[in-house]
Amino acid sequence: MEGSAKPDVQVPLDEIEIDENLRFVEEPIEIVERDVKKLKRRRIPLVKVRWNSRQGAEYTWEREDQFRKRYPNLFSETIPPSGVAT
Repeated sequence: MEGSAKPDVQVPLDEIEIDENLRFVEEPIEIVERDVKKLKRRRIPLVKVRWNSRQGAEYTWEREDQFRKRYPNLFSETIPPSGVAT
């Protein structure tokens, strides 16, 4: 068998989003963590985001203010800050 594709793996079509050029669209799935970057005179709130990547789970740190404007629906739940035990 060539390649790494597994014929028995199926992905529901309603979970795959493609754009008008038939390219896979990566979308954020959830916010998994919060943190604050401290600079000399500023504090920048950050969120760690899990994406629906073709390669599997992918995570990035994003500025909370900019990310909230684009994806306000992901901020309905409260996520504990980094390093806080729940």
